[in-house]
Amino acid sequence: MNKIYYNGDIITMKSKDDNPTAIVTDEDKIIFVGDYDAAKGLYEDAQQVNLEGKTIMPGFIDPHSHFFQTAQSIYMCDLSDAGSFSDIIEILDSYKKKHDGIEMIFACGYDHNLLKEYAHPDKKILDAVSDTIPIYISHVSGHMGVANSALLKLAGITDDTPDPEGGRFGRYDDGSLSGYMEEIPALMKILGAAMPLIKIDMPSQLKKAQELYFRYGVTTVQEGAASKDVALGLARLAHAGLLDIDVVAYIMDEEYADCAKQMHEYTLGTYIDHVRIGGSKIILDGSPQGKSAWLSQPYENEENYCGYPSHELAYVEDACRRALKGGYQILAHCNGDEAAEQFIEAYSREKAFADKVCSDTDTRPVMIHCQTVRDDQLDKMAEIKMIPSIFAGHIYFWGEVHRNNLGEKRAARISPVKSAVERGLVFNLHQDTPVTKPDMLHSVWCAVNRITKKGRVLGSEQCIDAYEALKGVTINAAYEYKEENSKGTIEAGKKADFVVLSDNPLKVKSENIKDIDVFYTIKDGNIVYKRQNILA
Repeated sequence: MNKIYYNGDIITMKSKDDNPTAIVTDEDKIIFVGDYDAAKGLYEDAQQVNLEGKTIMPGFIDPHSHFFQTAQSIYMCDLSDAGSFSDIIEILDSYKKKHDGIEMIFACGYDHNLLKEYAHPDKKILDAVSDTIPIYISHVSGHMGVANSALLKLAGITDDTPDPEGGRFGRYDDGSLSGYMEEIPALMKILGAAMPLIKIDMPSQLKKAQELYFRYGVTTVQEGAASKDVALGLARLAHAGLLDIDVVAYIMDEEYADCAKQMHEYTLGTYIDHVRIGGSKIILDGSPQGKSAWLSQPYENEENYCGYPSHELAYVEDACRRALKGGYQILAHCNGDEAAEQFIEAYSREKAFADKVCSDTDTRPVMIHCQTVRDDQLDKMAEIKMIPSIFAGHIYFWGEVHRNNLGEKRAARISPVKSAVERGLVFNLHQDTPVTKPDMLHSVWCAVNRITKKGRVLGSEQCIDAYEALKGVTINAAYEYKEENSKGTIEAGKKADFVVLSDNPLKVKSENIKDIDVFYTIKDGNIVYKRQNILA
Protein backbone atom coordinates (compact mmCIF):
# COMPACT_ATOMS: atom_id res chain seq x y z
CA MET A 1 0.00 0.00 0.00
CA ASN A 2 1.15 3.52 -0.79
CA LYS A 3 1.78 5.83 2.16
CA ILE A 4 1.86 9.63 2.26
CA TYR A 5 3.98 11.17 5.02
CA TYR A 6 2.89 14.74 5.75
CA ASN A 7 2.48 17.48 8.39
CA GLY A 8 6.09 17.57 9.51
CA ASP A 9 9.48 18.95 8.58
CA ILE A 10 11.10 16.95 5.79
CA ILE A 11 14.89 17.09 5.55
CA THR A 12 15.70 15.46 2.23
CA MET A 13 19.49 16.03 2.44
CA LYS A 14 19.46 16.94 -1.27
CA SER A 15 20.08 20.57 -0.34
CA LYS A 16 19.44 22.97 2.49
CA ASP A 17 16.74 24.70 0.46
CA ASP A 18 14.74 21.58 -0.41
CA ASN A 19 11.48 21.82 1.59
CA PRO A 20 8.82 19.41 0.32
CA THR A 21 5.62 18.88 2.28
CA ALA A 22 5.01 15.21 1.46
CA ILE A 23 6.72 11.88 0.81
CA VAL A 24 4.97 9.00 -0.91
CA THR A 25 6.23 5.44 -0.59
CA ASP A 26 5.30 2.18 -2.27
CA GLU A 27 6.36 -0.67 0.04
CA ASP A 28 10.16 -0.26 0.37
CA LYS A 29 10.64 2.53 -2.20
CA ILE A 30 10.11 6.29 -2.30
CA ILE A 31 7.98 7.14 -5.36
CA PHE A 32 7.20 10.84 -4.84
CA VAL A 33 8.65 13.82 -2.97
CA GLY A 34 6.97 17.19 -3.29
CA ASP A 35 3.76 19.09 -2.53
CA TYR A 36 1.20 17.47 -0.23
CA ASP A 37 -1.83 18.51 -2.29
CA ALA A 38 -0.19 17.08 -5.40
CA ALA A 39 0.56 13.85 -3.55
CA LYS A 40 -3.08 13.51 -2.47
CA GLY A 41 -4.23 14.09 -6.03
CA LEU A 42 -1.87 11.51 -7.48
CA TYR A 43 -2.33 8.86 -4.79
CA GLU A 44 -5.95 9.13 -3.65
CA ASP A 45 -6.04 5.70 -2.01
CA ALA A 46 -2.75 6.08 -0.13
CA GLN A 47 -2.56 5.67 3.64
CA GLN A 48 -2.15 9.07 5.28
CA VAL A 49 0.72 9.15 7.80
CA ASN A 50 0.48 12.28 9.96
CA LEU A 51 3.89 13.27 11.33
CA GLU A 52 2.23 15.63 13.83
CA GLY A 53 4.90 18.28 13.46
CA LYS A 54 7.84 15.93 13.90
CA THR A 55 10.85 15.83 11.56
CA ILE A 56 11.53 13.06 9.06
CA MET A 57 14.88 12.55 7.30
CA PRO A 58 16.87 9.73 5.70
CA GLY A 59 17.67 6.81 7.96
CA PHE A 60 21.11 7.19 9.54
CA ILE A 61 23.92 5.23 7.95
CA ASP A 62 26.66 3.98 10.24
CA PRO A 63 29.97 4.28 8.35
CA HIS A 64 32.08 2.38 10.88
CA SER A 65 31.29 0.16 13.83
CA HIS A 66 31.51 -3.47 14.85
CA PHE A 67 28.03 -4.97 14.62
CA PHE A 68 29.00 -8.55 15.48
CA GLN A 69 31.24 -7.44 18.38
CA THR A 70 28.37 -5.31 19.67
CA ALA A 71 26.19 -8.42 19.63
CA GLN A 72 28.89 -10.39 21.45
CA SER A 73 29.09 -7.74 24.19
CA ILE A 74 25.36 -7.71 24.96
CA TYR A 75 25.59 -10.08 27.94
CA MET A 76 29.15 -9.29 29.01
CA CYS A 77 29.96 -7.73 32.35
CA ASP A 78 29.81 -3.94 31.95
CA LEU A 79 32.64 -1.95 33.58
CA SER A 80 31.78 1.41 32.05
CA ASP A 81 30.70 2.84 35.43
CA ALA A 82 33.86 1.74 37.25
CA GLY A 83 35.71 4.66 38.83
CA SER A 84 38.48 2.76 40.62
CA PHE A 85 40.19 -0.61 40.94
CA SER A 86 37.94 -1.42 43.90
CA ASP A 87 34.88 -0.71 41.69
CA ILE A 88 36.21 -3.16 39.10
CA ILE A 89 36.62 -5.83 41.76
CA GLU A 90 33.13 -5.18 43.14
CA ILE A 91 31.43 -5.27 39.73
CA LEU A 92 33.26 -8.42 38.64
CA ASP A 93 32.55 -10.15 41.95
CA SER A 94 28.85 -9.30 41.71
CA TYR A 95 28.77 -10.65 38.15
CA LYS A 96 30.48 -13.88 39.26
CA LYS A 97 27.96 -14.43 42.07
CA LYS A 98 25.04 -13.72 39.74
CA HIS A 99 26.37 -16.29 37.22
CA ASP A 100 27.20 -19.15 39.55
CA GLY A 101 29.23 -21.86 37.84
CA ILE A 102 30.42 -19.59 35.02
CA GLU A 103 33.51 -20.91 33.21
CA MET A 104 34.85 -17.55 32.02
CA ILE A 105 34.25 -13.91 32.94
CA PHE A 106 34.51 -11.47 30.05
CA ALA A 107 34.04 -7.81 30.92
CA CYS A 108 34.24 -4.71 28.77
CA GLY A 109 34.15 -0.94 28.93
CA TYR A 110 36.73 0.07 31.55
CA ASP A 111 38.64 3.28 30.84
CA HIS A 112 41.88 3.81 32.73
CA ASN A 113 41.60 7.53 32.06
CA LEU A 114 38.48 7.65 34.24
CA LEU A 115 39.80 5.51 37.11
CA LYS A 116 40.91 7.10 40.36
CA GLU A 117 44.29 5.39 39.95
CA TYR A 118 44.63 6.79 36.38
CA ALA A 119 46.24 3.50 35.38
CA HIS A 120 45.33 0.12 33.97
CA PRO A 121 44.54 -2.60 36.52
CA ASP A 122 46.73 -5.70 36.54
CA LYS A 123 46.30 -9.44 37.06
CA LYS A 124 46.49 -9.05 40.86
CA ILE A 125 43.32 -6.94 40.78
CA LEU A 126 41.52 -9.60 38.75
CA ASP A 127 42.97 -12.45 40.83
CA ALA A 128 41.25 -10.85 43.83
CA VAL A 129 37.97 -11.83 42.13
CA SER A 130 39.20 -15.30 41.14
CA ASP A 131 42.53 -16.90 40.39
CA THR A 132 40.89 -20.10 39.11
CA ILE A 133 38.16 -18.80 36.77
CA PRO A 134 39.71 -17.13 33.67
CA ILE A 135 38.92 -13.39 33.60
CA TYR A 136 39.49 -10.88 30.82
CA ILE A 137 38.55 -7.20 30.89
CA SER A 138 38.58 -5.19 27.69
CA HIS A 139 39.43 -1.49 27.56
CA VAL A 140 36.70 0.74 26.14
CA SER A 141 38.87 1.31 23.05
CA GLY A 142 39.16 -2.42 22.36
CA HIS A 143 42.90 -1.96 21.87
CA MET A 144 43.95 -2.92 25.39
CA GLY A 145 42.92 -5.39 28.03
CA VAL A 146 43.91 -7.27 31.17
CA ALA A 147 43.92 -11.01 31.91
CA ASN A 148 44.09 -12.72 35.27
CA SER A 149 46.59 -15.44 36.14
CA ALA A 150 44.21 -18.26 35.24
CA LEU A 151 43.64 -16.91 31.74
CA LEU A 152 47.35 -16.27 31.13
CA LYS A 153 48.01 -19.88 32.11
CA LEU A 154 45.19 -21.15 29.88
CA ALA A 155 46.59 -19.19 26.92
CA GLY A 156 50.12 -20.49 27.54
CA ILE A 157 51.52 -16.98 27.98
CA THR A 158 54.44 -16.94 30.40
CA ASP A 159 57.07 -14.49 31.57
CA ASP A 160 59.26 -15.80 28.75
CA THR A 161 56.70 -15.12 26.01
CA PRO A 162 58.09 -12.38 23.74
CA ASP A 163 56.02 -9.41 22.61
CA PRO A 164 54.42 -10.08 19.20
CA GLU A 165 55.14 -7.71 16.34
CA GLY A 166 52.70 -4.79 16.55
CA GLY A 167 51.65 -5.48 20.15
CA ARG A 168 53.04 -5.89 23.64
CA PHE A 169 52.52 -7.55 27.01
CA GLY A 170 52.75 -5.41 30.13
CA ARG A 171 55.37 -6.38 32.66
CA TYR A 172 56.36 -5.53 36.20
CA ASP A 173 59.79 -4.06 36.93
CA ASP A 174 61.21 -7.57 37.39
CA GLY A 175 60.10 -8.57 33.87
CA SER A 176 57.21 -10.79 34.94
CA LEU A 177 53.81 -10.45 33.26
CA SER A 178 51.40 -7.90 34.71
CA GLY A 179 48.40 -9.25 32.81
CA TYR A 180 48.06 -6.05 30.76
CA MET A 181 48.35 -6.24 26.98
CA GLU A 182 47.77 -3.97 24.03
CA GLU A 183 46.98 -4.19 20.33
CA ILE A 184 45.52 -7.01 18.27
CA PRO A 185 48.59 -9.31 17.93
CA ALA A 186 48.86 -9.52 21.72
CA LEU A 187 45.13 -9.54 22.45
CA MET A 188 44.43 -12.40 20.03
CA LYS A 189 46.74 -14.72 21.94
CA ILE A 190 44.45 -14.27 24.92
CA LEU A 191 41.12 -14.09 23.11
CA GLY A 192 41.84 -17.25 21.15
CA ALA A 193 41.92 -19.13 24.46
CA ALA A 194 39.04 -17.22 26.05
CA MET A 195 36.36 -17.24 23.36
CA PRO A 196 35.58 -21.01 23.42
CA LEU A 197 34.65 -20.64 27.11
CA ILE A 198 32.15 -17.83 26.58
CA LYS A 199 28.58 -19.04 26.36
CA ILE A 200 26.65 -17.01 23.84
CA ASP A 201 23.22 -17.03 22.26
CA MET A 202 24.11 -15.29 19.03
CA PRO A 203 20.63 -15.22 17.46
CA SER A 204 19.27 -13.47 20.55
CA GLN A 205 22.29 -11.20 20.88
CA LEU A 206 22.23 -10.24 17.22
CA LYS A 207 18.58 -9.22 17.50
CA LYS A 208 19.38 -7.10 20.55
CA ALA A 209 22.29 -5.43 18.74
CA GLN A 210 19.98 -4.65 15.83
CA GLU A 211 17.43 -3.17 18.24
CA LEU A 212 20.15 -0.95 19.71
CA TYR A 213 21.04 0.52 16.31
CA PHE A 214 17.38 0.96 15.36
CA ARG A 215 16.81 2.83 18.63
CA TYR A 216 19.23 5.47 17.39
CA GLY A 217 17.74 5.69 13.89
CA VAL A 218 20.40 3.62 12.13
CA THR A 219 19.20 1.64 9.10
CA THR A 220 22.56 0.53 7.63
CA VAL A 221 25.39 -0.68 9.83
CA GLN A 222 28.98 -1.89 9.43
CA GLU A 223 30.82 -4.91 10.74
CA GLY A 224 34.20 -3.25 10.56
CA ALA A 225 36.68 -6.03 11.35
CA ALA A 226 35.24 -9.44 10.55
CA SER A 227 37.06 -12.74 10.45
CA LYS A 228 35.98 -15.26 7.83
CA ASP A 229 34.11 -17.20 10.52
CA VAL A 230 32.25 -14.06 11.63
CA ALA A 231 31.25 -13.28 8.04
CA LEU A 232 30.01 -16.83 7.50
CA GLY A 233 28.14 -16.68 10.81
CA LEU A 234 26.47 -13.41 9.87
CA ALA A 235 25.39 -14.89 6.55
CA ARG A 236 23.90 -17.97 8.24
CA LEU A 237 22.00 -15.93 10.82
CA ALA A 238 20.78 -13.50 8.18
CA HIS A 239 19.58 -16.40 6.02
CA ALA A 240 17.52 -17.57 9.00
CA GLY A 241 15.64 -14.27 8.80
CA LEU A 242 17.12 -12.62 11.87
CA LEU A 243 18.12 -9.33 10.24
CA ASP A 244 16.11 -6.33 9.11
CA ILE A 245 19.05 -3.93 9.18
CA ASP A 246 21.54 -3.79 6.27
CA VAL A 247 25.03 -4.97 7.30
CA VAL A 248 28.18 -4.25 5.29
CA ALA A 249 31.04 -6.48 6.45
CA TYR A 250 34.75 -5.77 6.01
CA ILE A 251 37.07 -8.75 6.31
CA MET A 252 40.48 -8.58 7.96
CA ASP A 253 43.00 -8.43 5.14
CA GLU A 254 44.78 -11.69 5.91
CA GLU A 255 41.50 -13.62 5.53
CA TYR A 256 39.88 -11.59 2.77
CA ALA A 257 40.93 -13.70 -0.22
CA ASP A 258 39.75 -16.98 1.31
CA CYS A 259 36.52 -15.42 2.58
CA ALA A 260 35.73 -13.72 -0.74
CA LYS A 261 36.28 -17.00 -2.57
CA GLN A 262 33.96 -18.87 -0.21
CA MET A 263 31.34 -16.07 -0.15
CA HIS A 264 31.72 -14.74 -3.67
CA GLU A 265 28.04 -13.87 -4.13
CA TYR A 266 28.27 -11.51 -1.13
CA THR A 267 31.04 -9.47 -2.79
CA LEU A 268 29.01 -8.37 -5.82
CA GLY A 269 27.56 -5.19 -4.34
CA THR A 270 24.04 -6.42 -3.56
CA TYR A 271 22.66 -7.53 -0.21
CA ILE A 272 21.72 -11.14 0.40
CA ASP A 273 19.31 -11.34 3.35
CA HIS A 274 20.57 -7.86 4.37
CA VAL A 275 24.28 -8.82 4.33
CA ARG A 276 27.07 -8.08 1.89
CA ILE A 277 30.88 -7.87 1.94
CA GLY A 278 32.26 -4.38 1.33
CA GLY A 279 36.00 -5.07 1.22
CA SER A 280 39.01 -5.58 3.47
CA LYS A 281 40.27 -4.03 6.72
CA ILE A 282 43.76 -3.35 8.03
CA ILE A 283 44.78 -1.91 11.40
CA LEU A 284 47.84 0.33 11.27
CA ASP A 285 48.15 1.55 14.87
CA GLY A 286 46.43 1.76 18.23
CA SER A 287 44.62 4.20 20.45
CA PRO A 288 45.58 7.84 21.22
CA GLN A 289 43.94 7.70 24.65
CA GLY A 290 45.97 4.57 25.36
CA LYS A 291 49.14 6.08 23.86
CA SER A 292 49.51 3.30 21.30
CA ALA A 293 48.52 5.44 18.29
CA TRP A 294 51.53 6.03 16.01
CA LEU A 295 52.47 9.71 15.93
CA SER A 296 55.09 11.65 14.00
CA GLN A 297 55.99 13.61 17.14
CA PRO A 298 56.29 12.30 20.73
CA TYR A 299 53.40 12.23 23.13
CA GLU A 300 53.25 15.12 25.57
CA ASN A 301 55.86 14.82 28.32
CA GLU A 302 57.41 11.82 26.56
CA GLU A 303 60.93 12.48 25.35
CA ASN A 304 60.98 10.05 22.44
CA TYR A 305 57.90 7.83 22.60
CA CYS A 306 55.59 8.20 19.57
CA GLY A 307 53.59 4.97 19.80
CA TYR A 308 54.30 2.31 17.19
CA PRO A 309 53.07 0.82 13.91
CA SER A 310 51.13 -2.40 13.58
CA HIS A 311 52.74 -3.32 10.25
CA GLU A 312 55.71 -2.57 8.06
CA LEU A 313 55.15 -0.44 4.97
CA ALA A 314 55.60 -3.44 2.65
CA TYR A 315 52.62 -5.20 4.25
CA VAL A 316 50.41 -2.14 3.80
CA GLU A 317 51.49 -1.77 0.18
CA ASP A 318 50.65 -5.41 -0.48
CA ALA A 319 47.18 -4.97 1.06
CA CYS A 320 46.52 -1.85 -1.03
CA ARG A 321 47.79 -3.58 -4.17
CA ARG A 322 45.46 -6.53 -3.65
CA ALA A 323 42.47 -4.24 -3.09
CA LEU A 324 43.17 -2.15 -6.19
CA LYS A 325 43.85 -5.20 -8.35
CA GLY A 326 40.74 -6.96 -7.04
CA GLY A 327 38.58 -3.85 -7.35
CA TYR A 328 37.42 -3.92 -3.75
CA GLN A 329 37.43 -1.31 -1.02
CA ILE A 330 40.05 -1.15 1.73
CA LEU A 331 39.56 0.40 5.16
CA ALA A 332 42.53 1.32 7.33
CA HIS A 333 42.44 2.09 11.04
CA CYS A 334 44.67 5.15 11.48
CA ASN A 335 44.56 7.16 14.70
CA GLY A 336 48.05 8.65 14.65
CA ASP A 337 49.30 10.93 11.89
CA GLU A 338 52.26 8.63 11.19
CA ALA A 339 49.87 5.73 10.62
CA ALA A 340 47.87 8.02 8.33
CA GLU A 341 51.08 8.82 6.43
CA GLN A 342 51.83 5.13 5.99
CA PHE A 343 48.39 4.44 4.53
CA ILE A 344 48.44 7.48 2.24
CA GLU A 345 51.94 6.66 0.99
CA ALA A 346 51.14 3.00 0.38
CA TYR A 347 47.82 3.61 -1.34
CA SER A 348 49.14 6.51 -3.46
CA ARG A 349 52.06 4.42 -4.69
CA GLU A 350 49.92 1.42 -5.57
CA LYS A 351 47.15 3.51 -7.14
CA ALA A 352 49.63 5.25 -9.44
CA PHE A 353 50.55 1.82 -10.79
CA ALA A 354 46.99 0.48 -10.80
CA ASP A 355 45.74 3.48 -12.80
CA LYS A 356 47.91 2.27 -15.67
CA VAL A 357 46.73 -1.35 -15.70
CA CYS A 358 43.26 -1.49 -14.06
CA SER A 359 40.04 -0.37 -15.69
CA ASP A 360 38.44 0.85 -12.46
CA THR A 361 40.32 2.16 -9.45
CA ASP A 362 37.33 3.97 -7.88
CA THR A 363 37.47 1.70 -4.85
CA ARG A 364 36.94 4.59 -2.38
CA PRO A 365 39.59 3.78 0.25
CA VAL A 366 38.64 4.81 3.77
CA MET A 367 40.82 6.10 6.58
CA ILE A 368 39.10 5.12 9.80
CA HIS A 369 39.22 7.50 12.82
CA CYS A 370 41.61 10.19 11.45
CA GLN A 371 42.19 11.51 14.96
CA THR A 372 45.41 13.39 14.30
CA VAL A 373 45.47 13.57 10.51
CA ARG A 374 47.22 16.78 9.34
CA ASP A 375 46.12 19.33 6.73
CA ASP A 376 48.91 18.33 4.35
CA GLN A 377 47.71 14.73 4.61
CA LEU A 378 44.11 15.76 3.92
CA ASP A 379 45.42 17.49 0.78
CA LYS A 380 46.95 14.19 -0.35
CA MET A 381 43.75 12.32 0.53
CA ALA A 382 41.77 14.68 -1.68
CA GLU A 383 44.11 13.90 -4.59
CA ILE A 384 43.53 10.15 -4.32
CA LYS A 385 39.86 10.44 -3.26
CA MET A 386 40.44 8.80 0.10
CA ILE A 387 37.47 9.06 2.46
CA PRO A 388 38.04 10.34 6.01
CA SER A 389 35.72 8.52 8.42
CA ILE A 390 36.00 10.65 11.53
CA PHE A 391 35.37 9.62 15.14
CA ALA A 392 34.05 13.00 16.27
CA GLY A 393 32.91 11.57 19.60
CA HIS A 394 36.53 11.58 20.74
CA ILE A 395 36.15 15.33 21.28
CA TYR A 396 33.57 14.78 24.01
CA PHE A 397 34.61 11.44 25.50
CA TRP A 398 38.41 11.86 25.47
CA GLY A 399 39.06 15.49 24.54
CA GLU A 400 40.53 16.24 27.95
CA VAL A 401 42.65 13.09 27.77
CA HIS A 402 43.98 14.22 24.40
CA ARG A 403 44.93 17.59 25.89
CA ASN A 404 47.06 15.69 28.40
CA ASN A 405 48.48 13.18 25.91
CA LEU A 406 48.96 15.40 22.86
CA GLY A 407 49.24 18.92 24.22
CA GLU A 408 46.86 21.81 23.56
CA LYS A 409 47.80 22.49 19.93
CA ARG A 410 47.43 18.94 18.63
CA ALA A 411 44.38 18.24 20.79
CA ALA A 412 42.58 21.23 19.27
CA ARG A 413 42.86 19.53 15.86
CA ILE A 414 41.62 16.05 16.71
CA SER A 415 38.79 14.98 14.42
CA PRO A 416 39.49 17.86 11.96
CA VAL A 417 36.11 17.84 10.19
CA LYS A 418 36.23 21.46 9.02
CA SER A 419 39.58 20.89 7.35
CA ALA A 420 38.11 17.91 5.52
CA VAL A 421 35.07 19.93 4.39
CA GLU A 422 37.27 22.79 3.14
CA ARG A 423 39.11 20.34 0.87
CA GLY A 424 35.95 18.86 -0.59
CA LEU A 425 36.51 15.48 1.02
CA VAL A 426 33.43 13.27 1.39
CA PHE A 427 33.87 12.80 5.13
CA ASN A 428 31.57 10.83 7.39
CA LEU A 429 31.04 10.50 11.14
CA HIS A 430 31.09 7.27 13.14
CA GLN A 431 30.88 5.98 16.72
CA ASP A 432 32.97 2.78 16.52
CA THR A 433 30.26 0.93 18.46
CA PRO A 434 30.60 -0.84 20.91
CA VAL A 435 33.29 1.71 21.87
CA THR A 436 30.49 4.28 22.14
CA LYS A 437 26.75 3.97 21.54
CA PRO A 438 25.55 4.27 17.92
CA ASP A 439 24.19 7.73 18.70
CA MET A 440 24.49 9.50 15.36
CA LEU A 441 23.01 12.76 16.64
CA HIS A 442 25.61 12.87 19.40
CA SER A 443 28.34 12.67 16.73
CA VAL A 444 26.61 15.46 14.80
CA TRP A 445 26.51 17.51 18.01
CA CYS A 446 30.23 16.86 18.57
CA ALA A 447 31.15 17.97 15.06
CA VAL A 448 29.06 21.14 15.40
CA ASN A 449 30.05 22.17 18.95
CA ARG A 450 33.36 20.37 19.78
CA ILE A 451 32.66 20.37 23.52
CA THR A 452 34.53 18.10 25.96
CA LYS A 453 33.10 16.41 29.04
CA LYS A 454 34.33 19.36 31.08
CA GLY A 455 32.39 21.78 28.88
CA ARG A 456 35.50 23.13 27.14
CA VAL A 457 35.38 24.01 23.42
CA LEU A 458 38.27 22.13 21.81
CA GLY A 459 39.40 23.74 18.55
CA SER A 460 36.50 26.02 17.61
CA GLU A 461 38.02 26.60 14.17
CA GLN A 462 37.13 22.97 13.32
CA CYS A 463 33.39 23.39 14.05
CA ILE A 464 30.99 22.84 11.15
CA ASP A 465 27.30 23.64 10.73
CA ALA A 466 24.51 21.18 11.44
CA TYR A 467 23.59 20.51 7.81
CA GLU A 468 27.17 19.65 6.89
CA ALA A 469 27.41 17.37 9.93
CA LEU A 470 24.17 15.59 9.00
CA LYS A 471 25.68 14.79 5.60
CA GLY A 472 28.28 12.80 7.52
CA VAL A 473 25.64 10.35 8.76
CA THR A 474 23.45 10.25 5.63
CA ILE A 475 24.49 10.90 2.03
CA ASN A 476 28.25 10.98 2.70
CA ALA A 477 28.03 7.70 4.58
CA ALA A 478 26.04 6.22 1.69
CA TYR A 479 28.84 7.35 -0.64
CA GLU A 480 31.35 5.29 1.32
CA TYR A 481 29.33 2.17 0.51
CA LYS A 482 28.70 3.18 -3.13
CA GLU A 483 25.03 3.35 -2.19
CA GLU A 484 24.48 7.06 -2.83
CA ASN A 485 22.00 6.18 -5.59
CA SER A 486 19.76 4.18 -3.26
CA LYS A 487 20.25 5.68 0.22
CA GLY A 488 21.25 8.83 2.07
CA THR A 489 18.67 11.30 0.69
CA ILE A 490 14.89 11.39 0.37
CA GLU A 491 14.31 11.17 -3.38
CA ALA A 492 12.04 9.22 -5.67
CA GLY A 493 13.57 5.84 -6.48
CA LYS A 494 15.51 5.51 -3.25
CA LYS A 495 14.83 3.16 -0.36
CA ALA A 496 12.13 4.00 2.16
CA ASP A 497 14.62 4.21 5.04
CA PHE A 498 13.69 7.04 7.42
CA VAL A 499 14.17 8.33 10.93
CA VAL A 500 11.47 10.43 12.62
CA LEU A 501 12.85 12.90 15.16
CA SER A 502 11.26 14.87 17.98
CA ASP A 503 12.81 18.10 16.69
CA ASN A 504 14.49 19.48 13.60
CA PRO A 505 18.29 19.44 14.07
CA LEU A 506 18.54 22.36 11.62
CA LYS A 507 16.23 24.52 13.73
CA VAL A 508 17.12 23.79 17.36
CA LYS A 509 20.00 25.51 19.09
CA SER A 510 23.21 23.72 18.18
CA GLU A 511 23.90 22.79 21.80
CA ASN A 512 20.57 20.91 21.91
CA ILE A 513 21.12 18.61 18.93
CA LYS A 514 22.25 15.75 21.18
CA ASP A 515 18.96 15.95 23.13
CA ILE A 516 16.76 15.24 20.10
CA ASP A 517 14.85 11.95 20.46
CA VAL A 518 14.40 9.30 17.82
CA PHE A 519 10.64 8.63 17.74
CA TYR A 520 10.57 6.16 14.85
CA THR A 521 12.98 4.23 12.68
CA ILE A 522 11.59 3.02 9.37
CA LYS A 523 13.48 0.43 7.34
CA ASP A 524 12.31 -0.67 3.90
CA GLY A 525 9.01 1.08 4.57
CA ASN A 526 8.37 -0.79 7.84
CA ILE A 527 8.46 0.61 11.37
CA VAL A 528 11.29 -1.23 13.15
CA TYR A 529 11.48 1.01 16.23
CA LYS A 530 9.00 3.32 17.89
CA ARG A 531 9.42 5.43 21.02
CA GLN A 532 5.95 6.91 20.91
CA ASN A 533 2.95 5.82 18.91
CA ILE A 534 2.26 9.07 17.05
CA LEU A 535 2.06 8.00 13.42
CA ALA A 536 -1.57 7.70 12.39
